Amino acid sequence: MRPSRIDWDGTDPARLAASLRGLTTTEPVTGGVREILERVRAGGDAALREQAERFGEPAPESLRVDAEAVAAAPGLLDPEVRDALRLAAANIEAVARAELEGLARPSLAELPQGQRVEVRSEAVAAAGVYAPGGKAPYPSSVLMCCIPARVAGVARIAIASPPGVGGRPQAPVLAAAALAGVGEVYAAGGAQAIAALAYGTESVPSVDVIVGPGNRYVTEAKRLVFGHVGIDGLAGPSELLVVADASADARAVALDVLAQAEHGDDSPLVVVSPEPGLLDRVGELVSELAPDRPSVAEAPLALVASPGLEVALGLADAFAPEHLELAFAGADENAARSRVAGCVFVGPGGATAFGDYAAGSNHVLPTGGAARFGRPLGPWAFMRRISVVSMSAPAAGALAPAVTTLAEAEGFPVHGESARGRTSP
Repeated sequence: MRPSRIDWDGTDPARLAASLRGLTTTEPVTGGVREILERVRAGGDAALREQAERFGEPAPESLRVDAEAVAAAPGLLDPEVRDALRLAAANIEAVARAELEGLARPSLAELPQGQRVEVRSEAVAAAGVYAPGGKAPYPSSVLMCCIPARVAGVARIAIASPPGVGGRPQAPVLAAAALAGVGEVYAAGGAQAIAALAYGTESVPSVDVIVGPGNRYVTEAKRLVFGHVGIDGLAGPSELLVVADASADARAVALDVLAQAEHGDDSPLVVVSPEPGLLDRVGELVSELAPDRPSVAEAPLALVASPGLEVALGLADAFAPEHLELAFAGADENAARSRVAGCVFVGPGGATAFGDYAAGSNHVLPTGGAARFGRPLGPWAFMRRISVVSMSAPAAGALAPAVTTLAEAEGFPVHGESARGRTSP
C-alpha cells in the first residue's frame, strides 16, 4: 500500500477530488486496440485465434463452448463455492426483478389535440457479456451481468471469456453461466473478444449490447465499438471512498481498504475523516496488515483530514466514487440517498465486499467520477425505449398548422405538406 496524509481545509472539494484521481494514471492504448478490432472485423475466427496466440492464450479448436460442458460445470465446483454462487444469483435476481417493475411500466400521455404518445421499454434482441479470466476467473461478474439481462427479457445472451487450459474458459465461469441460465459461451478474451461480439465472426454472431468489466484494453475496445453496439459504460480501476468519524472501527475500515486494493495498484482509495486519530490508526493498521496479505496490491491510499463531516461528504460527492462507505454515527439510508456514488454502503455491516459478491446489488458500477451521470448495471442496460404515437384525424388537423409553421421556419416545407396531407378529405 502507498498511504499518504492530506490535511484539508475544507475548501474547493472539486479540486481536491481531481487531485485524488491524479494519484492513478492509465496508459493510452487506443492505437493497439484499434488494430485488434480491425483485424478481427476483417479476419473473423482466424483473427481471433491469431490474437489469442499473440497474447499467449491457448487457441481453442472451437470458439463456442459445448452447451453440455457449460451445463455440467457446476458439478465441477467445490460444493461451498457452488452454494455461494447460487445464493448470490438468487439475491442478484431478486434485486433485478425489483428494478424491472419500475422499468416495465409504459408511460402514456393523452395530449390536448387528441393524440396519444406512449413510451415503453423493450428488451434488446442479443446481449454480449465479457467475463474476465486472465489472472483469475470472475464468476461473480458472470452472474452480475447475465442475470439482469435474463430478467430484462433478452432472448439471446452470449458470454466471451479468455480460454484457459484445454482451450475453454475456466470452470467457475462456465458454472456461473449455467447457474445464470446461459449456455452460449465463447473462448475468447481481450479486445478481440469485444470485436467479435460487436462485429461478429463465422462462429460468434454479433450482439446489440456489450457489458462487463475488463482491463484497459477491453475498456478501450468497448469505447471504440460504442455506436455500432451499446455498452454499459467505460469501467476504470475499482475505487473506494470512506467517510468516517471517531465511532468507526478502524480495523474494519483498514480491511475494507485492503480488500479494494486486491483489485490492483491503480485502484484509488480514500478515507476522509474529521478525526486525525482515526486516520492515523487506519494508516498504521494498513501498514501492519498488508505484508501478510499477498493479494493486496500497492494501491494509493489517501488519508484526508477534513474540518467536519459535512465537508467530508461534500468531498465524497465531488469525487463521485464507485463505492462509498458511510462509517459515522447516525449514517442511515436517508444520508445515503442524496450521495453521488455508484453504490453506497451503510450500517454496521456495510463493507463494500458484500456488494462485490452476494448482497444482490450489482458490482458493475460507474468509475472515474462517472457516478455523476451513470448508474449500476441493471435490466435497463439491456432495454431500448420506443415511442408509439397514435394520431387520430382530428389530432392531425389540430397539429398540422403548427407543424407547417415550424417546418417552413426551419427550411423544410415538405414536412408541412406531409402534415397537411393527412388532414385532406
